[in-house]
Amino acid sequence: MQNPINISGLSRRKFLKVSGAGVVTASTIGSGLWLPGAATAEPYSGKHTWISPRGTIEVMDDYAIWVAQAMGYFGDLGVELELQPGPPGGTAVVQFVSVGQADMGFPAPGILGNSIENDMGLVSIFGTGYLDLFNIAFRKGEGMTDLRGLEGKTVLLGSAAWQSIADPMLKAVGVDVTKVRYVEAGFPNWTAALAAGEGDACLAWEGLRALLEKNGQSFDYWMGMRGSPLPSNSQVVRRADVEDPDRRAFLQAYVKGMAMGHEFADHNPRAAADIVFKALPATREGFGARSGTESLMQIHRTFKGDLSQRSGWGEHDIAGFQRFFDVQREIGLLSTEINAADYVLNDFIAEGNAFDHDQVKADAEAYALPDDLAALDMAELEANFYNSAIN
Repeated sequence: MQNPINISGLSRRKFLKVSGAGVVTASTIGSGLWLPGAATAEPYSGKHTWISPRGTIEVMDDYAIWVAQAMGYFGDLGVELELQPGPPGGTAVVQFVSVGQADMGFPAPGILGNSIENDMGLVSIFGTGYLDLFNIAFRKGEGMTDLRGLEGKTVLLGSAAWQSIADPMLKAVGVDVTKVRYVEAGFPNWTAALAAGEGDACLAWEGLRALLEKNGQSFDYWMGMRGSPLPSNSQVVRRADVEDPDRRAFLQAYVKGMAMGHEFADHNPRAAADIVFKALPATREGFGARSGTESLMQIHRTFKGDLSQRSGWGEHDIAGFQRFFDVQREIGLLSTEINAADYVLNDFIAEGNAFDHDQVKADAEAYALPDDLAALDMAELEANFYNSAIN
């Protein structure tokens, strides 16, 4: 039996702030919501609430959730979800989960590191982004394979909070980030600002790359999945929920459904794209068959990595997270040492991947595609997949 995923607005009582160092703080109307341990919201009363870090869910990125819902995997596991777009900027996702206004979020590792620094009581249970999905975009012909060339240059960001993403990635490949100038060009117009001649580069990511190309913003990309040693976004929850037996059982079921959604998309990305289109009709209008499929495939490849070297979908690269947190501390975004293994957990992965892989493959292969997706030339898409990469 399939359960509907509901979409509704979040309370905007929180006013988010990011310091110059990228550290997350917040003020609230009302008392005590920001203080560690002060959350009073009942987490799992009704639907489990998942919050996006992007300010929207009208993207291809969350395909595994939509697939698990549409194919009945979540329903069979007793998982009922409500997806929330959340405020843009990236930092709200950890704040809302910490205080109980959402139950699970999808932050970048830098945002997770900030939440640990602020003692927000969060842990990661599913390492969705095994490879670094973030890119550095340049105007055509102005790209560089050695990002140390960005020293003395201007990098555009959609939000000031994104510096906690960009700085560790650049530092990890040898850039002196104190010599990089960041400008908050605004979300969602920061890429248009680069195309119009402002700045020297901007932060971008896989999935977005396909949409920008469709919309006439053609850039050269230094691709994180090829050049960065760092991981990217993961599924984050309250540690208290992991330690509660009933909530832990629910989270284990969620992880299994997510893993099945990834497996399905691996066998038939066009089917996964169609499922997203049906759940979010605006994505079909915004992306179209080709760009939507390409966007999903871009994201999926960063999520998958080399699966033969992993114990299954969602296994965290704990060494990669450790390196991320260490780099954050080196550049002053964290003031204390973080032991990644204390906050990045692979406890759920073995059971999460213990599903009938053959059945999921059969489900994917039997999916009836609509005409526009069935007509898509996958060989042509594959042949041009990395045309804009410069590393």
